[in-house]
Amino acid sequence: MPIFHLHQAFIRQTIGLGGEQEKVEADANQFSGKRYVSRITLTAGKFSVADIFDDNRYAHDPRKGFLNWSIWASGAFDYAADQFGFTWGAVAELNQKSWALRAGYFLVPRMSNVNTFDLEVGRRGSYVAELETRYVIGAQPGKVRLLAWLNEAFSGSYRDALADPTIDLAPSRRTRSKYGFGVNVEQALSDDLGFFSRLSWNDGKSEIMSFTDIDASASGGLVWKGRMWGRPEDSIGLAGAVNGLSSAHRAFLAAGGLGILVDDGQLNYRPERILETYYTYVIDKYWTLTADYQFIVNPAYNADRGPVSIFGARVHAEF
Repeated sequence: MPIFHLHQAFIRQTIGLGGEQEKVEADANQFSGKRYVSRITLTAGKFSVADIFDDNRYAHDPRKGFLNWSIWASGAFDYAADQFGFTWGAVAELNQKSWALRAGYFLVPRMSNVNTFDLEVGRRGSYVAELETRYVIGAQPGKVRLLAWLNEAFSGSYRDALADPTIDLAPSRRTRSKYGFGVNVEQALSDDLGFFSRLSWNDGKSEIMSFTDIDASASGGLVWKGRMWGRPEDSIGLAGAVNGLSSAHRAFLAAGGLGILVDDGQLNYRPERILETYYTYVIDKYWTLTADYQFIVNPAYNADRGPVSIFGARVHAEF
């Protein structure tokens, strides 16, 4: 039987504040045209939090670039989403030439990793704020984004679950706060080479609601455009990440608890270490092919597993 899922349906109003204008190219969720550099943008509806927050020109598009969640996003950012990565919310942005400030409110899932949303607006939800600064070093542009978020959600406590003989989070679920921070850097090193890095952390006391079992993450890497080998639209990327868990989270998993993705039933804990590389081959303006390789040490934080190699291939079409 067919099942319909509405992923995106939103309205966006841009209010120009006068002064300099800039050209905008057509892209996903964006019409071509011109807009004021100094502007206010209001967005409301259903979309992905990652459409607006935690962006990075070198590592943010798993359709063509890095595939590992802790490399294309801030791994410890448990942003509100259903199982497909979308939620309902509203965002306000103030943009200036050298900086931007954005803040939003989003519905959280009714429980961890489900497709129904908690409608206790005001009592529960996700609050996200980000300051973006822009600068130039040696004629090459760069950006730093400072992210902060707070989730008020119906969630369980890792410490409380340890006191339950079944190590079950369900009996401990009630309205709980979970907060975190992130630092996101992108820096062009030349016209064809760029560097990126992310650091993220959350308090790790209550269960992950939407994203993945990470409480602290550090990642960084390089992306080259293919001009030097005669393929200017192609790109190759190389990046690494180290992910970790809070003491409460690792104790819960070691005792046999089940996470949103990690469910060994026991855990010989070590930080997870990831190396990823990809090559994107642009066939034409519609089609791209991407080959990907990941090498993971201590997968899912377990020293008794791995290392493992993961090979991937993607075909992407845009019309």
